[in-house]
Amino acid sequence: MPSPRRFALYQYALGAAAAVFALNLLVRGLLKIGGLPATLLVAIVVALGLRWLFTRIEGHLPRHGEAWGLNLLYGAILGLLYLGLWGLMWLKDEPGHMGQLIFVLHYLSYPVALAFALHLGRRPT
Repeated sequence: MPSPRRFALYQYALGAAAAVFALNLLVRGLLKIGGLPATLLVAIVVALGLRWLFTRIEGHLPRHGEAWGLNLLYGAILGLLYLGLWGLMWLKDEPGHMGQLIFVLHYLSYPVALAFALHLGRRPT
């Protein structure tokens, strides 16, 4: 029988989303790194940090269902934040098609990085 989780998956997802926000402020504000390099750096650091923290606290890598649930929750939370930013973009000035595509790619880098991080080193069952 699997041991009960110490934290619910939504708590991990909320913590990761908060880390994304804080690290983006740090990387973009203090380190003056911008654009896609900043997004990729934050996405990879948060994804690997979440994987390490989950493994450290729970004592095992996320199981297949846990990994999917964690990624979906994380993507949904960040998706809501990005929808707010998208709305602010539209209020300021209507972005062109390329600007919208770049915006979506920035968002997608977070759940994709987490999916890769959670599936690193897994053996097929």
